[in-house]
Amino acid sequence: MRRKWDAKTKARIVLAGLMGECVNDLCRAHDLRPGQYYKWRGHFLENSYRVFEKPPMAPNDMELAAENEELKKLVGELTLELTSGKPAR
Repeated sequence: MRRKWDAKTKARIVLAGLMGECVNDLCRAHDLRPGQYYKWRGHFLENSYRVFEKPPMAPNDMELAAENEELKKLVGELTLELTSGKPAR
């Protein structure tokens, strides 16, 4: 039967190997085949740059950002109206 490994456990095992722990000892301790470890390591290294990427905005966040920009524009127009005495629209 196949085991399901959670992402945190996989990362912890791969990092231990990258930090110098013997891969054979790691695999033996976690009842893992070395081939599986190297697949995880490859995937980890290929995708590690994503840690430094800005996460995409959720749809709700995008709506809030658009509303925020609209409100800033409105505040600017009203400020101009108040300071100049003329309608800005």
